[in-house]
Amino acid sequence: MKNINHYAILADLFEYPGPDFPDKVMKAQEVLNEKYPDAANLLQPFTEFISKATYREREELFTRSFDVQAVTTLDLGYVVFGEDYKRGELLVNLNREHRDAGNDCGTELADHLTNILRLLPKMKEEAIRNELVEKVLASAVRKMVTDFDPKNIEEKEKVYKKHHKTLIEKSENHYTVYQNTLMALYSVLKTDFDLVEPENKQETSEFLKYVYTEIELEKD
Repeated sequence: MKNINHYAILADLFEYPGPDFPDKVMKAQEVLNEKYPDAANLLQPFTEFISKATYREREELFTRSFDVQAVTTLDLGYVVFGEDYKRGELLVNLNREHRDAGNDCGTELADHLTNILRLLPKMKEEAIRNELVEKVLASAVRKMVTDFDPKNIEEKEKVYKKHHKTLIEKSENHYTVYQNTLMALYSVLKTDFDLVEPENKQETSEFLKYVYTEIELEKD
């Protein structure tokens, strides 16, 4: 297996954007420019936006994409399994892998995208790493990309508006630009792990079901 330390750099793309976020994005762009030209082209629109955006714009974009009235979630277990018991099993197994690899998850859960990306180069068992990529990481990223499709955003916003009565403002110019980071990541995964595209091209994220569930729980 070739060196995959670049996943720790790509993980920074999905961190909450601090003051040094533009520098981290540029570093990721440079890594892709050197080794993964297709992924670099996919990431470029995001890099260009971040380089020009204000600190507040970067925060608002992240929050609206992944946190409040979110487009998707960075907790991959929810994307793949929703509320199914399999997510619990995944968290147990991932906690063990993080512990064995000495990978600090900080305040996020074991299935958070940043934690899994930083785990990959630290894993000793290549077979387990490949299984994690194929069955969880790649599957989730594919589905997260579709979460940013206009039709799927519209469905989620109907739910949010029904529950919250109003929607948080968003910029129509760059609202979905985080989709580029996910597409770039998937392109790198395909190259590194020789991924085969699934026969079922209609894979759907469990995130919309999760939104429905969370809102119903809030009502109770």
